[in-house]
Amino acid sequence: MNLNDKTIVKDYFNASGFERWQRIYGDGEVNKVQRDIRVGHQQTIDTVLEWLKAEDNLKGLSVCDAGCGVGSLSIPLAQGGAQVFASDISEKMVTEAQSQAKALLGESSNLTFAVSDLENLTGKYHTVICLDVLIHYPDWDMEQMVVHLASMAQSRLILSFAPKTLVLSVLKKIGEFFPGPSKTTRAYQHRETDMIRILKDNGFTVKRTGMTSTRFYYSRILEATRG
Repeated sequence: MNLNDKTIVKDYFNASGFERWQRIYGDGEVNKVQRDIRVGHQQTIDTVLEWLKAEDNLKGLSVCDAGCGVGSLSIPLAQGGAQVFASDISEKMVTEAQSQAKALLGESSNLTFAVSDLENLTGKYHTVICLDVLIHYPDWDMEQMVVHLASMAQSRLILSFAPKTLVLSVLKKIGEFFPGPSKTTRAYQHRETDMIRILKDNGFTVKRTGMTSTRFYYSRILEATRG
C-alpha cells in the first residue's frame, strides 16, 4: 500500500477524524450533511445485518469485521451469537468500540477487538466483511486489500465501496470546489466491474448486491461466495 495514503488515514482517524466520525456514528447533534451520512451508513449496516440474519445461522459463525469503526456492525453480530473478530486502523476507534461493546454486552467472550490495518490481518473466517473502508484508498491499493481479505474468507466476502459512475464522478468534482474543514482524507471511487473481476480472480462469485444512496452517501454492497 502507498504509505502516504495509509499514514493519512491512520493519523486522520486518530485525531480530528475520530471526533467527526464518532459523532456521525453516534446519536448526538450533527449538521445536515453528517446526519445524511449517518443515515446512509446505518442503511448499509442494516442491509448487511439483514442478509446475515436471514440465513438464521449467526450463532457460532466466525466473522471478521475489517475496519470496524466504533462497532456498528460488530456489536449486533456478537449480540446475535456470532464469533466476531473486529479490527480498525485507528486505536481511538477501537477503544470507543470496546467501550460500547462492554456497555451493551458486558465481558463478552465472542467479540474480540484489535488495532490493525487490513494488510496485516491474519486468520481464517467463514465470513469477512469490509464496509466503508475502500473509499480511502486508490485502485492499486484497493486491489491488494481485496485480494488479502479474500484469502482470509473461507466461504463469503462482503464489501462496500463508492461506485465509480459518471454522475457520482461529476458530483465528486463539484464537491472538491467546496472542501470545508471536515474533508481531510481523499475519497476514491471504484468501478464495480473491477471489483467483480478481482473477486472472480480470487475464487469468488457475486451472489447478491445492494445499493445505499442518500444525498451525500453512496455505497455499493457486494456479497460474494467462494466457488
